[in-house]
Amino acid sequence: MGNEFNDSKKLKGKSDELKDKDSSLPSDSSRITHYASRSLERGFTLLEVLVALAILGIALLAVVRLFSANLREISASGDYVNAAARAEAKLRDVLDDDALAEKTATEQTDDGYRIDTSIKEALKSRTDNLQVKVMEVGVTVDWRRGTKNKSVTLKTLKVVGEQP
Repeated sequence: MGNEFNDSKKLKGKSDELKDKDSSLPSDSSRITHYASRSLERGFTLLEVLVALAILGIALLAVVRLFSANLREISASGDYVNAAARAEAKLRDVLDDDALAEKTATEQTDDGYRIDTSIKEALKSRTDNLQVKVMEVGVTVDWRRGTKNKSVTLKTLKVVGEQP
């Protein structure tokens, strides 16, 4: 009989031990919460950081390329505006002359612009019987931008009286 008592005591001790072990193990819901909170505490992996940096680098490179292309285009448009202003000024100088005659002229500016002026009679067949001539005045401004030649041309017509 004493032996049975010891056996039941041993069994009771083992069941208490198992209960203690069970209570130290988290239940299924607490395991999920435990792993989720653990992954949040870990932060980002090295691979995630590298992928994010690569995407950011590609996006920044695209923005920088667009920005530099826009700066080049702004500079080129400034050249066109400058050339058009020069051509208009030259055209006004030529048109101020009341006695236009056919001729061509070329001049070179100090800042690299070449201005070609041409004056020629236009619509001659239509004005043969009239005492006026129609003159076509053209001004072309050429310049070099990098490796390319650029130009702006302005043309107009002016009616002048024939000289007797």
